[in-house]
Amino acid sequence: MEKQQRTPDRNLAMELVRVTEAAAISAARYMGTGNKEIGDQAAVDAMRAVLDTVDIEGTVIIGEGEKDEAPMLFNGEKVGNGHGPAMDIAVDPVEGTRLLANGTPNSIAVIAASAKGSMWVPEDSLYMQKIVVEERAKEVIDINASPAKNLSQIAKSLDRNVSELTVFVLDKPRHQNLIKEIREAGARITLHTDGDVMGALMAAIPGTGVDVLMGTGGTPEGVIAAAAVKALRGGMQGKRDPQLDYEKEELAKKGVDLAQVLHIDDLIRADDAFFAATGITEGSFLKGVHFDKIKGVTTHSIVIRALSGSIRLIEGSHALKRNLEFGAKGLQQAVKMASM
Repeated sequence: MEKQQRTPDRNLAMELVRVTEAAAISAARYMGTGNKEIGDQAAVDAMRAVLDTVDIEGTVIIGEGEKDEAPMLFNGEKVGNGHGPAMDIAVDPVEGTRLLANGTPNSIAVIAASAKGSMWVPEDSLYMQKIVVEERAKEVIDINASPAKNLSQIAKSLDRNVSELTVFVLDKPRHQNLIKEIREAGARITLHTDGDVMGALMAAIPGTGVDVLMGTGGTPEGVIAAAAVKALRGGMQGKRDPQLDYEKEELAKKGVDLAQVLHIDDLIRADDAFFAATGITEGSFLKGVHFDKIKGVTTHSIVIRALSGSIRLIEGSHALKRNLEFGAKGLQQAVKMASM
C-alpha cells in the first residue's frame, strides 16, 4: 500500500523554536571574537543536533551549501527523527555572521518549514531583488515600478506620508542608485550591512519601525523570509538579480528568465508555513542572548504559523551550567536544553 502523505496537524514552529534557541545560545558565546566561522559552526552543530529530535521527515532545501562545502545542514540533507510529516526545511544558523563576529546588532538564528515540495529551490540563483511590506500594503507593490511609485502607493495604503515611511536597505555599493531614489522620494532609510531576513520580518510586522524592505540580497535568505512574510500575511515580490559572473553564466546557460517576478505563492506554495527566529546579538526587534549568573541564559524569539496566523514572542530562560562548552562539544547539552 502506498504510504499516505501526512500534513502538519500541530504548530510545528513551537518545536522549531527549540532549534533556533539552541543555535543562538551556541553562537552567542563567540560574539565579538572577530571570527565569522567559529560562531557559525557552533550554531550549525547545535541546530543540527536539536533538529534531529523534532518529529518530521525533513529535507534541507536552503542550507549551508552543497554537501562537499558543508558537512552539516547541506542542501538535500535529511533532518528530523523521521516520525512526522514530510517537510521542506530552510535554515540560516546565523543570519549575519559578520554582525556576530563584530558584536553588532541584529544577528539571528532562523528556520522555516513548509510541506514537502512547496519551497522554491534557488539552484544557481544567489542574489534576488526584493520588496516586502505588511498586509495593508501588499496589493499595491510592484517590483518593476520605481521606488518613488512604490513608496507613494505604500504610503497611501498605510494612510501615511512618504516622509513618514522607513525603508530597510542593505548598505552595499550596488544600492547607490536605490538609496538616492528613496531619498529623492522623501522616505527615511535605515542602512544595515547584513541581515535582510530580519529586515523582511520587520517590514511585514506593523509597528517595528520598518515599513518597507527594498533592494538586492541573498536568494536563499529570500526564500526563508518568504515563509515568515506568508505567515504574517504580508506582501513580497522578488526577481533574480545575479551579481557574480559565475551566477550570470549559469543562469544564462539554463535560459532562466531574469524578468520573472516571483510572488509569495511562488516562493512558498503551501497554504501553511512555519517560521522561528531567535536573537543572537542585541537587536531593535529581537533581543540578543543574555548570560546571567543567577538567571542562566535568556533568549528572545518569534514564532509564526501561516495557517492560524498566530504570532508568538517568546522569552526563554535556560538553566544552563556556566561552564557549558558550546559548539560541537556542547551538542548533548543543546539537545537536553531543547527537550526542557
